[in-house]
Amino acid sequence: MNLGDILGSDNILPDLQATNRWEAIDELIDNLVATNKIKPENRDAIAAVVKKRETSMSTGIGFGIGIPHASTDLIYEVVGAFGRSKRGVNFDALDNQPVNLVMLFLVPQGQFQKHLHTLANIAKLLHKKEFRQALEEAPNAEAMYKIIKEYGGK
Repeated sequence: MNLGDILGSDNILPDLQATNRWEAIDELIDNLVATNKIKPENRDAIAAVVKKRETSMSTGIGFGIGIPHASTDLIYEVVGAFGRSKRGVNFDALDNQPVNLVMLFLVPQGQFQKHLHTLANIAKLLHKKEFRQALEEAPNAEAMYKIIKEYGGK
């Protein structure tokens, strides 16, 4: 499953307001509620699952990237939201650097292989310097989405 399969331009936030990883997770989950990817009544339970996973080990993997993720039985398909922070988010990343690109995704409970495969694809894509630079320089969500679709198929 590729990044372009998970995201629509309405799930891309080109100007995250968050200053830390918890706020970033909340902001991205709020986007999933606003775009009807998760039910409003499941918002807090899903946020708790993602934050519990994040507490066990930061998903700030270096290079300005954060990939918070979790499995939950409250969704039926892989969903995600992508945020960009121009000033950087304190994510307790492995390299102790602020995170500028945050990709939150959720996988239905019990789909372990799909979860790993999705995580690997996203991490591999975000490790490409030219991809990260293109996203950081894109003027808006539509341009970011176009970049994701273009690179996501490679």
